[in-house]
Amino acid sequence: MFERLSRRAVLLAVAAASLLAACGTTPLPAPDSFPPIVFVHGNGDTSGVWMTTIWRFESNGWPRERLHAIDLPYPLARDDDGKLQDGRSSTSEQRQFLSAEVDRVMKATGARRVVLVGNARGGNAIRNYIANGGGTKNVSHAILGGTSNHGIWADAKRNPGSEFNGAGPFLTALNSPKGAEGHEVTPGVKWMTIRSDNNDKYAQPDGMWIGAKGTPTNITSDGPALKGADNVVIPGIDHRETSFSPQAFLAMFRFITGRSPATLTITPETNVMLNGKVSGLGLNNDAGRGSYANNVPLAGATLEVFATNEQGERSGPAVHRKTIGADGMWGPFNASGRTSYEFVVSAPGFATTHIYRSPFPRSSNIVNLRAERIADADRDANSVVALTRPRGYFGIPRDQISLDGKSPPEGVPAGVASVSTVKLKVLAAANRPIVGEFNGERVAGKTWPAADNHVVFLELHY
Repeated sequence: MFERLSRRAVLLAVAAASLLAACGTTPLPAPDSFPPIVFVHGNGDTSGVWMTTIWRFESNGWPRERLHAIDLPYPLARDDDGKLQDGRSSTSEQRQFLSAEVDRVMKATGARRVVLVGNARGGNAIRNYIANGGGTKNVSHAILGGTSNHGIWADAKRNPGSEFNGAGPFLTALNSPKGAEGHEVTPGVKWMTIRSDNNDKYAQPDGMWIGAKGTPTNITSDGPALKGADNVVIPGIDHRETSFSPQAFLAMFRFITGRSPATLTITPETNVMLNGKVSGLGLNNDAGRGSYANNVPLAGATLEVFATNEQGERSGPAVHRKTIGADGMWGPFNASGRTSYEFVVSAPGFATTHIYRSPFPRSSNIVNLRAERIADADRDANSVVALTRPRGYFGIPRDQISLDGKSPPEGVPAGVASVSTVKLKVLAAANRPIVGEFNGERVAGKTWPAADNHVVFLELHY
């Protein structure tokens, strides 16, 4: 059912946009009327998750210099918002960082107001900034994709200090009734939420999708909706697709401009220039146990880029190489929009990380890369390969997924789309081609030996 509904929604959206473009009745606004858009990623993510969304805005005439995706240095939430925790950030720290970034964008563009678009936890930061950080004077539109506005769970006795607890102080304050109509949104800004009908793992009545099977969450699929906002429901999409899917882009564009986009597809560029940040997993202070995702530049790391063929084999020597400096940036790199690439990150204390990507149709300065480590439980494998989808989850029977010829791969449960990475421990000899596929996108790589401290990622664009 998920597959049927989702594909129908896509077809309807594409047909509507194509018809409007053909009729020529909905011209885009004049260039000076494109407001700057600031994109805010979610828990543990990087700015890179917005790459395809930005491509779609650009393909509809939005100037690249008015599209800004920010990198929160420590993107993971604390277990208890009021208590310090290594490598994690509080809601107030997120609010302050976003406020500074909005000021920077407004100064750079000369704009009086900006549009804020957030995914998941990014929506918490947006709501907090507008409600408590003076954001009403700087923001015209706020769009929240998959934000757990009433919590992932709502229980005053279960980790009450978490920002994701709908019965906790953070969300209770944000959702307090405002004005005569008792709205949950801060007045003075136009608000929109985008949610799934029933396929968001963080908006389910049972806790099984968040590791608490059989425990009521007191949350339903309409948990992301807010009284006083334009609440959009898109059938079949998953938690991440509320922000990064073509259907979500269509809703965003209409909300900001009042018209449909000319296209939902990504228009290729002749010259493709790539860049991004290299970061690494941080270690906690408890005798080196545990790690956390961060977006702190990994100065001193080495990045190499290789063109690859259809089997994932290198086509020749490195086409780009750089030692990472204090800013963390690994480019710029003049790429071919028809070529697949292998990105190799090497740094002391990390595994040599091989990241394979399908061709990039457009330029991007948020091709962010993280150095990884091999888990102790995986060291018995000859090679460790992960198929990963940063902008969505894998769902069965909704999606067509295969890894190393197996469809679906082990580790993808049926029902709610709930995992974005599938790991394969290759027990046969390493140094052979391996392919991952998802709904028509194909990424080919090579099984590098884990014994030599190599780890492999087949990373999907879409």
